[in-house]
Amino acid sequence: MEYVQERPYRFRVEPRDGMRAPGVVFASRELMRDAEKSLEQVVNVATLPGIVGASYAMPDIHWGYGFPIGGVAATDVADGGVISPGGVGFDISCGVRLLAADCDRQTLEPALQAVMDGLGHVIPRGAGPGGVWKPAGRQELESVLEGGSRYAVEQGHGNERDLRRCEDGGAVAEADAGQVGERARERGLVQVGSLGSGNHFLEVQQVAEVYDESVAAAFGLARDQVCVMIHCGSRGLGHQICTDHVRAMDSVMARYGIQVPDRQLACVPVDSPQGRDYLGAMAAAANYGRANRQLLAQAARRVFRRTAGAGLDLVYDVSHNLAKIETHRVDGAERRLCVHRKGATRAFPPGHPELPEELRGVGQPVLIPGTMGTASYVLTGVTDGDAFHSTCHGAGRALSRHQAARTIGGKQLRARLEADGIAVRPMSPRSLAEETPEAYKDVAAVVEASEGAGLCRKVARLVPLGVVKG
Repeated sequence: MEYVQERPYRFRVEPRDGMRAPGVVFASRELMRDAEKSLEQVVNVATLPGIVGASYAMPDIHWGYGFPIGGVAATDVADGGVISPGGVGFDISCGVRLLAADCDRQTLEPALQAVMDGLGHVIPRGAGPGGVWKPAGRQELESVLEGGSRYAVEQGHGNERDLRRCEDGGAVAEADAGQVGERARERGLVQVGSLGSGNHFLEVQQVAEVYDESVAAAFGLARDQVCVMIHCGSRGLGHQICTDHVRAMDSVMARYGIQVPDRQLACVPVDSPQGRDYLGAMAAAANYGRANRQLLAQAARRVFRRTAGAGLDLVYDVSHNLAKIETHRVDGAERRLCVHRKGATRAFPPGHPELPEELRGVGQPVLIPGTMGTASYVLTGVTDGDAFHSTCHGAGRALSRHQAARTIGGKQLRARLEADGIAVRPMSPRSLAEETPEAYKDVAAVVEASEGAGLCRKVARLVPLGVVKG
């Protein structure tokens, strides 16, 4: 694939073969070497009707379903722009929640093993059913789908600050539970408040370094402070919604005169009946994901209070698998866009009206999870951020789970992590081995490239003290 370097940390693929826009990848030269295959998907996304700006890819880009993971694309709703479930992914509203404890590492140290034992006991994880809360039937599940974190807080699982510090105030307003199919509902009923498997985790962390003290203070963070990071999404419900709506769109694309180079890019106009149906179902899954993380946060709060006498306040909660209708300036005019972010995090700048008042002066917290044994980062949005104010979402996978499990045994990895002072509570040795840090790119290099490209700015670096894995 031919590309040119436009400037540091920015590479460009010129339009060709049906591309309606260029491809732009934010990365270092070293990270670009890992992205060669995924560039095919960057090019394919650039053929979508209504795309504006470019088909963007973040430094953690890797192969995904239709879109690359780390892909960002915006389509103009008024100009035939499309919505594609492949631009959101199967784990709709997969995202990160960060909570800050009212204690530092030294204070927590005597209780750390008890905290980890407590979390290991109460946090449901793995591929199957199980959650910290089971809705009382289909009607209450609908309340979760429509109300997200807001409904969970109304039922006593949290506080008002949790809603202020959550994207969309805890719930996407356009959710339509009526577009969630029966099989998706069946799966959702038994997984509310659970981590799932794969790269999802709950991690106890320490703020090891602060790069901007004033912004960190506004977020509620300080050096040596203990934090809890939760990374999970909408579980089987979101997966089923994606499956159902890809199938529905694939069956009607020809009716709209749409052709795509990869059937995994099935799409329809945003304003079509099928487009509105998917947006409603996607928003319902997003609310399920928010409620999921809200309930896991409450479970962690109870463990911290009981075992360490410590409290946890929400720093922020943001998704990195979502499509949202946003207004952005393109070619000098304000345009209503459908912004797909798949494995990419929204990074609104200081002054953005959607940010809560206490954060508006410093920008949106951006939460970048590490790779179990490596650091995680807190970033903030910047005024001139590119790619419709988007940035990376994590390290980006470099090895498949099968390849990773062949490099090290789970028991060996656990011993290595614990020798490094990281308490581990895995679901199984195999699931732990599949997520070895060597399976991922260097998260520090990804963050450096993101900041170097002008997408965001570093605020703090967090290191793991203990990990609960699916």
